[in-house]
Amino acid sequence: MGATSLLLADTTRKSVQLTVYNQNFALVKDIRAIKLTKGVFSFELEDVAAKIDPTSVLFKSLTAPQSVAILEQNYQYDLIAPENILNKSVGARLTFTRFNEKGEPVTDSGVLLNPPRNGGVTIRTDDGKIVLNPTGQISLEKMPEGLHPKPTLSWLLQCDRDGEQEAEISYLTDGVDWRADYVALVNKDDTSLDLSGWVSLTNESGATYENAKLTLIAGDARRLTELRPDAKPRLFTGYAAAEAGLAPQFEEKPFFEYHIYTMQRPTTIRDNETKQLALLSASNLPVKKEMIYDGRGNWWRSWWFPGRTGDPGGGYDTSDYHKVNIVLEFKNSKENRIGMPLPKGKVRVYKLDDTGSQQFVGEDMIDHTPKDEKVRLYVGDAFDVVGDYKRTDYQKLSNRMVEESFEVKVRNHKDTPVDVKVVEHVWDDWKVIKSSHDYTKKDAHTIEFPITVPKDGEVTVTYTIRRQW
Repeated sequence: MGATSLLLADTTRKSVQLTVYNQNFALVKDIRAIKLTKGVFSFELEDVAAKIDPTSVLFKSLTAPQSVAILEQNYQYDLIAPENILNKSVGARLTFTRFNEKGEPVTDSGVLLNPPRNGGVTIRTDDGKIVLNPTGQISLEKMPEGLHPKPTLSWLLQCDRDGEQEAEISYLTDGVDWRADYVALVNKDDTSLDLSGWVSLTNESGATYENAKLTLIAGDARRLTELRPDAKPRLFTGYAAAEAGLAPQFEEKPFFEYHIYTMQRPTTIRDNETKQLALLSASNLPVKKEMIYDGRGNWWRSWWFPGRTGDPGGGYDTSDYHKVNIVLEFKNSKENRIGMPLPKGKVRVYKLDDTGSQQFVGEDMIDHTPKDEKVRLYVGDAFDVVGDYKRTDYQKLSNRMVEESFEVKVRNHKDTPVDVKVVEHVWDDWKVIKSSHDYTKKDAHTIEFPITVPKDGEVTVTYTIRRQW
């Protein structure tokens, strides 16, 4: 049975929906009005993403699903290009322009003997000569079959009726990514901040999505194979690009074990474009600034891993890490005028100086953060507050028990007192035998000593820990 050809001109796009995951891929849903013909016919769709996953394509009639059967589905990506044209023109006649010994152009005709992918072009001219890799212009009498100007999806369909139907064509494509970018402005006293959130959407899929219904998925969906092209530089967003009080552009809802953000208006997402969309805006969030000294944090992270026990031995009596970290903390709650799940992204932090100007003070990455959870931002290190950490004593009580004593000094060169949390990491079955200051057990492997260091002063913290394994 022959098949009627149904080309792109017989379809009209009704709408397009784009669901973007923050793992550099997207789900495209293209709704088309198609004039179907009773019987067996072919249907081609050209304007699809160049980075489509052809195994993910789904064609479905929305008007009468039982009336259309899919016999074949193909993804054709042999595109019109000079090399591809010559590859499919072996044995065809062509004309070419070459230059003789005097440098004069000469036009000859002949037959192409081999595809250029075999190392060059070989032509037998009409007078029997063999010409290798002629310079100049090559002309063919016609375009070879099977080449397409764009990547093309094609179907062989069977329909039991004539008439127009709406069909949904959906597929996954790589090359579309999104991330959240946040800007925080801290007040002069470090007690509150204004927060604005942006969606940075990058499209490198090879297609443009006109007036698309945009949905964003925050979460880590599992894919067995991912193609992740090198990331392009992203736009920088200044503070106050979104004014407080505007209606939110995105509606957030839980979805499966992820969170879904639906844009409330259509938007056009062009190929090779980075677009930024306002996500949230909140002002006067209560914030807490902390100074933290973790004297052997780097050593701890390099040596310890879950399940490891025993004694690392000597070699870490004195730490060379003296920096006191600055951390900002706020709660993602409705009381703080947020209370929505925050997708992972970079937070750039600014602060008002004495003149009222905004100055950049640091940045950090946050992970996906549910509502009512705390957000902690490590923005930099203190200039005028430093620490020293050393082990002052070590006793091996038995083959499986040791006692270690430590001394931590924190110096404050500011003209105001500062609160600092001194952090220590422990492992195995441990117990603090004695300490100069009260401490808090944060988890199975971390204790904190909260101290106040006077202006131009110093505080010394000492403690002894017994470990056994």
